[in-house]
Amino acid sequence: MTYDEIGNKNGKTMMLLPGTCCNYQTNFCTVLDELAEKYHLICVNYDGFDGSDDIFPDMITVTEKIEDYIRSNHNGKVDGAIGSSLGSSFVGQLVMRRNIHIDHAIFGSPDLDQSGRFAAWLQSKLVVPLLTSFTGSEKKQMKTKEKLKKMFLMSDEVADKFMECFAQFKPESIRNEYYTDLLTHLEDDISVEHTKAHFIYANKMGEKYLKRYKRYFHDPDIREFDMQHEQWLFGEAEYSVPVLKAIDEFMDMPV
Repeated sequence: MTYDEIGNKNGKTMMLLPGTCCNYQTNFCTVLDELAEKYHLICVNYDGFDGSDDIFPDMITVTEKIEDYIRSNHNGKVDGAIGSSLGSSFVGQLVMRRNIHIDHAIFGSPDLDQSGRFAAWLQSKLVVPLLTSFTGSEKKQMKTKEKLKKMFLMSDEVADKFMECFAQFKPESIRNEYYTDLLTHLEDDISVEHTKAHFIYANKMGEKYLKRYKRYFHDPDIREFDMQHEQWLFGEAEYSVPVLKAIDEFMDMPV
């Protein structure tokens, strides 16, 4: 795993945790400069997604490594952590396990899917082939790229970055990441003293996700945005500007 500490060394500490099949350089590429101006960023790349030959083991093993890093390098505490999609599962685990402390736990429009082993295996059989299909024929790649652009309103440049990112990782790491995320459950009504859970709710995902946020965390701070899943990270200012403003507001709240 790699941890790159960049940005405003005098600012509040904020950990960035990327989503499925992604490194932080791609996942947060459109907002990294803006965040770095204000915050001391701790940017994480997981085993298997860090440029090494390692294979992603499972969500809990990686969570333990993140906890060890925060204890060793930041006295067991960070001011904030943002999880993009699957990265939010790590944020949830870090809060729930109480081995380190996060003042502001920020969840980036996650699905927080959880299932049993058989359902996780079956879902992985259906989804993982799609996540490992970015190195096919040129025609297939172009078709996939057009789907990304249409679904998330990505520019050509951003779509190319994500395609390149997805294509570089080993299928075994992608499979382990996706499968074990489904098996990594959160408790209901999580409440930790002096920690506030903040959710970026992309309302085009559907209200069932809003219900999950309220189920897993006690009195969460939920901000609703008229967008698709993680659309604020795909290069359009109309989505990124209001979400970045909300993140600043989250980080300034008392806990």
